[in-house]
Amino acid sequence: MAATLVTVAVTVGLLLVVTGIALALADGGAATNDDGDAHIVPDEQASLSAVDGVEGTRLGETNDRAEELRAHEGVDHASPILAEPGHLEAVGSGEPQTVLLVGVLPDEEPRTVAGLSTSSLGDTEAGSEDGQPHGEIVLSEATADRLEASEGDELSVPDPEATANVPSLSVTVTAVEEADSDGDTDAPVALVYVTDLQSFSGAENDQLADRVTVWGDEEAISAIGAETFPEATVESQRTTDPRALFDDGLALAASVLALLVGLVICSSFIATTAGMSVNDDRRSLAVLESVGIPRRGRLTVVAVSTLATTVVGAILGVALGFAGIYGLDIAASATVAPGTVAVAHPVFAPYAVGVALLAGLIAIPYPLAIAARTSALEEVNR
Repeated sequence: MAATLVTVAVTVGLLLVVTGIALALADGGAATNDDGDAHIVPDEQASLSAVDGVEGTRLGETNDRAEELRAHEGVDHASPILAEPGHLEAVGSGEPQTVLLVGVLPDEEPRTVAGLSTSSLGDTEAGSEDGQPHGEIVLSEATADRLEASEGDELSVPDPEATANVPSLSVTVTAVEEADSDGDTDAPVALVYVTDLQSFSGAENDQLADRVTVWGDEEAISAIGAETFPEATVESQRTTDPRALFDDGLALAASVLALLVGLVICSSFIATTAGMSVNDDRRSLAVLESVGIPRRGRLTVVAVSTLATTVVGAILGVALGFAGIYGLDIAASATVAPGTVAVAHPVFAPYAVGVALLAGLIAIPYPLAIAARTSALEEVNR
């Protein structure tokens, strides 16, 4: 029983960790933590991708179309949001550090994107007049600690290896803020102008962005957004949604593979350990037979005890999985990850118990077969 508990708990815990990573991949991580009223997100089949099959799908012509949105009644502001892992280093000293650069278009109102306020980037909806980079950046406290930077310091962004003929970018820290992470780990994040990040990352020509965040009346945004971005989907502001897994091929493949592997491993170990347990309890089963308990009753005892042990192991696995997700996120954010790498959701608990029960049902025939072959006469003779 102890072996069954440990096996189920570890398998379920690993399943939840992998599913949490897949959900973070599908949901976009730290870049989605904003106070917008709605998001316009790309449709899988009709959007542009900077690197097809590697990066997620993106919206095109977002700068121009976001400007169209801002002109409509009911829309207070609309900003393309582009998130790119990148490196920052202090000018003249320091080692390059990996952070999540989030591009945003600020306006006169203080808004929150990626957990940081846009107010320190100023009010320049139209962008720089001469086409030069704005050269401003807002750091989260985690990023500032990693870079040992403070307000007023100058940072440089090393040349991206994959983008040729793109000048290096120098930025000045305009503010260091505590990120509003809604209970998640404070990942190293930095806000920059979306036009600067598009230019530096090679997304300028197509004006690519991961999404467009819109502030205003949700009903107006839904109608206007669908008209302006006919190939995209308008979503209300939300928390992490497990349904996002079905919109991302890579995340869905990872979660399905984890499910299949988990079922195979879990059912195999349950069958083995439960079979060993029944084999050791042959004398107890013989006693039940001798006092008049029919075969069906004895098999019911074996089935119920096996499934009960499996459920207890699944509950332990849920606790282990949630702890693993938070631990992985903390460890990754403290080392090399630019954003949230794994997220947990309450639906993980019934999902894990359901998977464990399914594995138990798949495994039950083996211990039942051993129990059915147990004979009171044979046990007495032995």
